[in-house]
Amino acid sequence: MHTRQSIIEIFSSFVQFEADRFSSWATDAKLRRSMQRCVNLSPQIDSLQTNSDHFWAVYWYKIWLSQAASVQPTSIAKGHLSAYLQEPCYWEAKKTTASFSSNQYTLSDCFQIAISQIDRVLKNYDVNQGFVLKKYATVIFSSAIRETLRQRHEVDICTPWGLLRKISQKRLIESLQTAGLSSTIIDTYVLAWNCFKTLYIPKQATVTRQLTRPNNQTWEAIAELYNSQTQQPQNPDTLERWLLNSAVAVRNYLYPPLTSINNSSSGQDSVEWIDNIPANEQDSLISEIIAQEEEESRLDQQAEINQVLMSAIDQLEPQAQKIIQFYYGKGLTQQQIAQELEMKQYTVSRRLTKSRESLLQKLAQWGQEKLHISVNSDLLQNTTIVLEEWLQNYYNPPRLPSSLE
Repeated sequence: MHTRQSIIEIFSSFVQFEADRFSSWATDAKLRRSMQRCVNLSPQIDSLQTNSDHFWAVYWYKIWLSQAASVQPTSIAKGHLSAYLQEPCYWEAKKTTASFSSNQYTLSDCFQIAISQIDRVLKNYDVNQGFVLKKYATVIFSSAIRETLRQRHEVDICTPWGLLRKISQKRLIESLQTAGLSSTIIDTYVLAWNCFKTLYIPKQATVTRQLTRPNNQTWEAIAELYNSQTQQPQNPDTLERWLLNSAVAVRNYLYPPLTSINNSSSGQDSVEWIDNIPANEQDSLISEIIAQEEEESRLDQQAEINQVLMSAIDQLEPQAQKIIQFYYGKGLTQQQIAQELEMKQYTVSRRLTKSRESLLQKLAQWGQEKLHISVNSDLLQNTTIVLEEWLQNYYNPPRLPSSLE
């Protein structure tokens, strides 16, 4: 539980970086005023509920949900939720950065990758399933960072020629359009690319991403093929320059520069966001959430889930337990675990998947018996998220440093 003052800060402050390190919390004045008004709306409400960040997360989520389909939705609810999710986003970025051996991607890079998933988190979150928004978001953040870094690494280590061999024509055209090129220039670049793809056939043993520059004979053949299909002949040097430009456009399109979600949109400085939410809607939402809150029952269920999963882990083979501990507790990759345990990486992957499935089965069985919930694909997907967040917190519980308290 928090004080009312700290609740106001949690839903109105954003992480600031300096030289890729946490610097401070920056408070948005409008969000602060908005939160202050909401807290003051109902001083008679039990402080055990209104001093809960989960309570206010559900409150703002329901406002966001009610306005998401409107023609001109206000950004107040999303602003508060974005502020609320700054801390779990920071911790997941820090954890993931530490687990990658390459220092090419900084803490702030990973933070921006994760926080850009806010829309995805809000659209897929289901408050009726009883999940905690912060923990649900943590799973999405972790997945987004790891997948993005993996894909970026693949793109970064590609030579221009390897990248052009891997890209599809549709993605190439999208990249060139995003770069602002005219349709005429795009047509010439695409024709040059097609000639390149036709004549530059790498040797079978060569890894695609490591392809080197075509030799002069190949460039002559590419130019000859290009000139046979156009009335504006070009020399090999021009075609090479066009293809290099295309590769740059593709890289920029696949992974454009990151911009902070903390930046406010233009024209919003003079808007009192909270005024866009009718007072009766605020009151009814607070009443609705309070009516739905059954904190004691939820805590009892959480305790049962903890017991079920801890018992299930104890039933795993010792090696499977060690793999899970290395993966979730130490943040090691599957390759690092394989080296540590002197086994093949595919063996680690298979046993990790099998262990997750075993725990998931125990959790789903508990839901059927205790909550009388029938198992379907949506439930399994949501249960998987619950399991992931539980494993992360069980093996690596977050600790808030003094600079973030």
